[in-house]
Amino acid sequence: MTTARQHLVDSSVTPFYHCISRCVRRAFLCGEGAEHRKKWIEDRLRELSEIFAIGVCGYAVMDNHLHVVLQLNDRVAAEWTDDEVARRWGRLFPPRGKDRQPLEVSESWVAERIKDKTWISSARERLNSLGWFMKCLKEPLARLANHEDNCRGTFWEARFKSIAILDEEALLTTLAYVDLNPVAAGVAKTPEQSAHTSVKARVDHCREQGTLEQVVDQPHDRTRHEVAQEDESFWLVPLQDRREADGTRPGVSPCINLSSYLRLLDWSSRLMRRGKARVPSDVKHILDRLGTGPGQWQERLKKLTTADRILGVVFAARATSIANFAEARGVQKLSNLNGCSRTV
Repeated sequence: MTTARQHLVDSSVTPFYHCISRCVRRAFLCGEGAEHRKKWIEDRLRELSEIFAIGVCGYAVMDNHLHVVLQLNDRVAAEWTDDEVARRWGRLFPPRGKDRQPLEVSESWVAERIKDKTWISSARERLNSLGWFMKCLKEPLARLANHEDNCRGTFWEARFKSIAILDEEALLTTLAYVDLNPVAAGVAKTPEQSAHTSVKARVDHCREQGTLEQVVDQPHDRTRHEVAQEDESFWLVPLQDRREADGTRPGVSPCINLSSYLRLLDWSSRLMRRGKARVPSDVKHILDRLGTGPGQWQERLKKLTTADRILGVVFAARATSIANFAEARGVQKLSNLNGCSRTV
């Protein structure tokens, strides 16, 4: 039975959610000559991340489905002024004239919106809403695609799947799974060659900034040299959370940076090929910091990449995380993603 979204989303317990949306009938509506729609989705994700109080941690746009890992930011939404809320909403849904064409967001329009405190409260809540983010991502593409194909009807399956990510180990497993989707599907040989994924976007940004060599060649022993820091001005959520040091943006994890994540992905991609993949020492250190091991990581990743369907409404490496989330939401039981948890 479908679980109500209100029982799946609670940013006070976890800000991280893995959202999956499939094209209707799983048709290749973003492939087979329509690959340009993948770029449109990437551009739209970037635009929405600048408007919403929601960060994009990872994504993969495939021929017939979309993965996106999102981070809700309650504090950011709460700190916006009423004026900023109105202007952000105006970027999403600008006022329209009698001909239904969008108009410029004027000072008088903003002032009128600010007078309505109920409207401001509702807009502020929606600008930090998982459902509204996905609505604003999917609906415009559906209209453009139908116009391009000169047809009517549904483009996406009606309801997107959202999975609450409850602990750090599950979060990094999810990001790796999402970034490795093209490799698992056989359309890319390596993660950094996987078009329309967050890992390729991060690598391409480093290349444009001239820091890629520094990131790739970063020494495993961090005490020997200055560690190359990820550019926090980039639109994706930083992998390393450096707020306790000199960082300003909430990141994915303090246990990993871009360099170590690329090594983890490279090793994980080798698990999908025949033969054994030796565990590099730096990757083992990452898994140790997460409190897991190579065997457990491989088992969870295999369950996700080889499954015909993603089953479950939460994802946690530890069963206690699921129990805590269920208690917080007032439900007795929540199914874990493809049975990937262990009792701890």
